[in-house]
Amino acid sequence: MKDLSNYRKSYEKSELLESNIPEDPINLFNKWFHETEDFGGQDEVNAMTVSTIGLDGFPKARVVLLKKFNEEGFIFYTNYTSEKGKAIANNPHVCLSFFWTSLERQVIIKGIAEKTSDTVSDNYFSSRPDGSKLGAIVSPQSQVIPNREFLENNLKLLEEEFKDKEITRPLNWGGYLVRPQEVEFWQGRPNRLHDRIRYQLQEDFNWKIERLSS
Repeated sequence: MKDLSNYRKSYEKSELLESNIPEDPINLFNKWFHETEDFGGQDEVNAMTVSTIGLDGFPKARVVLLKKFNEEGFIFYTNYTSEKGKAIANNPHVCLSFFWTSLERQVIIKGIAEKTSDTVSDNYFSSRPDGSKLGAIVSPQSQVIPNREFLENNLKLLEEEFKDKEITRPLNWGGYLVRPQEVEFWQGRPNRLHDRIRYQLQEDFNWKIERLSS
């Protein structure tokens, strides 16, 4: 067994204080997202972990790509009949998390997921490269398949079928909008006295802001 008890790092790149944060967590998320993007050293700034409660009762987390965010929430795309899609249909309470190591920051979002409109899903699907479109159609996501060749052979068949044809979005594929109910911002600080600021959505749709102990 490998002992990791001596793996330590001092976090000293920034601070998170009540005096310099906005009233709305989306504005702070936008600021942090672009600061991470501009700073560099972080592959796929939009990579996030999506956690759901599966039909078996266990939580499951996986990394997907955030494709849009605004005042309504956070949008990602997937196969609706996948494991995560079935989990969300059964329990739409999800958690999104970002870990931006380059600036020693985390963001954790608790929210409620709902399908985006057909128009939103269609518009995004049409913007994808043809290979990605066909990949979404050919893959029975999360299902057991016999081997790699199963996917590759089916892809070849689809490439022939859609040669010189428009590739339309399959009905079992589309977007989810996660409407945030709670957003926590974590900034690494020295001596493990990290800054943690939590926004909680209130009944009047204002955000309650609190500091959490590290």
